Amino acid sequence: MSDIRVAVQLQPQHGEYHAIRNAAIEAEELGVDIVYNWDHFFPLSGEPEGKHFECWTMLASFAEVTERVQIGALVTCNSYRNPELLADMARTVDHISDGRLILGIGAGWFEKDYDEYGYEFGTAGDRLSDLRDALPRIEARWKKLNPGPKRDIPILIGGGGEKRTLRYTARHADIWHSFGSAETFARKSRILDEWCAEEGTDPAAIERSVGVNPKKLEGAGAYLAAGVTQFTLGIGGPHFDLSPVSDWIAWRDAQNRPT
Repeated sequence: MSDIRVAVQLQPQHGEYHAIRNAAIEAEELGVDIVYNWDHFFPLSGEPEGKHFECWTMLASFAEVTERVQIGALVTCNSYRNPELLADMARTVDHISDGRLILGIGAGWFEKDYDEYGYEFGTAGDRLSDLRDALPRIEARWKKLNPGPKRDIPILIGGGGEKRTLRYTARHADIWHSFGSAETFARKSRILDEWCAEEGTDPAAIERSVGVNPKKLEGAGAYLAAGVTQFTLGIGGPHFDLSPVSDWIAWRDAQNRPT
């Protein structure tokens, strides 16, 4: 099994930007492996018109104020940017961070974002088709850019759709991120393995990631048994309380320690 990694998702809603930036710095100091944000234009909970900031501008800032952690969006909405532009943005942030970017991407779902910013919401099927078409365009653009990315940028695909999302994950991704119970995760992970066989991908090459409640470390063992090796703690604004992180880091280090 791969080493366990602990990530935090700093959910950039309701807080001042200095609080988000300071949380990214603190998370690195605490020892997390990855700092994510998310790609929305409005809060997902609380006051619908509350404070909020844009994802990729923020990632460029994360790249400058951190030195070790990997960074990325959990996840970028494919609908909001032309695939070639997104590839270029990702390449640029990868250089700013000296090769620490993860490109997290998904088909999109939050209708308020679409309506307020003038994107066509369409159907879930439409958005999945757009994601299918965008992924090879992103990969092709990375090969054309001068300079190219600092490394082969890992692609994380978020979602649990069994017929399409998991197939695209098997075809393109280095990391699969999902949610739900350990039992649900294990079942979907087996389906991902089946798609890997169909696509000619080694299933062991795809890291398995899940979103967890930071205050429920006791549930980590069931996810570990289900094959999860990346645990992402959702940390919300406005205060971005990272107090649970130390226990997760200690647990990670104990699990990764050679026996």
